[in-house]
Amino acid sequence: MSEKFQEGQVLEGKVTGIQPYGAFVALDDQVQGLVHISEVTHGYVKDINEHLSEGDEVQVKILNIDEKNKKYSLSIRATQEAPKAAPRRPRKQAAAPKQEEAQTGFNTLKDKLEDWIKQSDDREKFRK
Repeated sequence: MSEKFQEGQVLEGKVTGIQPYGAFVALDDQVQGLVHISEVTHGYVKDINEHLSEGDEVQVKILNIDEKNKKYSLSIRATQEAPKAAPRRPRKQAAAPKQEEAQTGFNTLKDKLEDWIKQSDDREKFRK
């Protein structure tokens, strides 16, 4: 592989091919890598063609170099500043469960075991 590229390096590349799962970007004449669809931009990407086209010049960051398989994992998103999150509205507090619901909710096995034994004993008495 090429000794001139290192993980974490940011450089210019050219989009050479687009697939539904990502885009291939040439770093030089011998080396190209893959920008997975999740690494194209911040947020959800449904169709990569809405963001990239063959021949586009893009800035990429090398995320991983697999020397054995000669694969470069690239990211365009890592070269961009993350958008600021919108302020969150506080959640409404759930009302306290009714007494009946509280008894039928999630309980630990230990809590319910005594009830089940009592119910079983009551059924046995009823059958006799």
